[in-house]
Amino acid sequence: MAATEPRNTEPKDAEPKDAEPKDADGETGSPGPPAPEKKRKRLRRTRRITLAVLLVLLVPLLTAETALRINYTGDPADGTYTRNRDAIWLGHAWVDGRKKDADLTTLARDLKTTGIRDLYVHTGPMEHDGTLPKSRYPRARWLVDAVHRELPGVRVQAFLGDVLATESPDGMRLEEPATRAAVVDSARQVLDVGYDGVHLDLEPLHSGDGDYLSLLDDVRAVTRARDAQLSVAAHQIDPLPGFHSFWGTVAGHPKWWSQEFFGRVARRVDQIAVMSYDTMQPLESLYGGYVAQQTSLALEVTPPTTHLLMGLPFYHENRFGHWNHAETVAAAVRGVRLGLSRTDADRERFGVAAYIDFAATEQDWASYRDGWVR
Repeated sequence: MAATEPRNTEPKDAEPKDAEPKDADGETGSPGPPAPEKKRKRLRRTRRITLAVLLVLLVPLLTAETALRINYTGDPADGTYTRNRDAIWLGHAWVDGRKKDADLTTLARDLKTTGIRDLYVHTGPMEHDGTLPKSRYPRARWLVDAVHRELPGVRVQAFLGDVLATESPDGMRLEEPATRAAVVDSARQVLDVGYDGVHLDLEPLHSGDGDYLSLLDDVRAVTRARDAQLSVAAHQIDPLPGFHSFWGTVAGHPKWWSQEFFGRVARRVDQIAVMSYDTMQPLESLYGGYVAQQTSLALEVTPPTTHLLMGLPFYHENRFGHWNHAETVAAAVRGVRLGLSRTDADRERFGVAAYIDFAATEQDWASYRDGWVR
């Protein structure tokens, strides 16, 4: 019967040509599993995409790390040693009554064989509203007088800090004029005690913060009137242009400052100390190369009238951001000397700053003296 029907004629109830096949009972059957070849193609495509993503992430990272390793090579220039303008951060025990005369005698003896001329003594923290309770530093006057007596020419600066509400709801808010005014009053307060300067450390401070710049202008007006120093602890500089914006997007913590913003801060203070530690570098050579890079970047935008200091890690922790085996004083000192040699070997207002006294080891001091003091 079917053979006698015209070739181009279909019955009215014929299935469309693209209809799905039916089972034996006439029901439409579910499609079978994909052919093995289709599975293989899909797997290859997934692998290619994964590899491409990894390459996009890893190639720039490996390139940057290779550059840091190369940055650590070479010999520092002759004469790139201490200018006797170094500093050290000291803990709160020096002003709350825990440290005694014997401790001061030991400190004075140790510092006489160094280039340290500024002590950043933890005198805060300030309250989130910018005020500073006097009860936090009952022995400050004793310390200032003792240092002036035992270490003539060494300045004692009040290290005032607080957490900023830039990445959490709690903290100091510099956008509030009353808070900034209170910080200025706190600066006057510690100068009245006899401190030789004010050292501000406000974190995390995002690049481009205009309220911070306004605060520096106001505090410096006070310190200049008292012939005192204004110094700041500064964030690291973008290792790549705009890196703080990228990191802020992916990690929620910008961490770095743009080089331009660093320069704006440096022009408003007497001293700027780079916190060149907690760098996330896994190897000593990479850390040293990173410090060399940071030293050069900072020198490029710090005016010669401002005293630039590079931080040294006198502490020992193992956590993300800081590996004790990588971030050594020896690597930091060599990195500082390399950066100084390449950028401005004769810079006079330059030094290193040790963080922090109560965690320092004999090896830290030896590395500082052997590599930098000589």
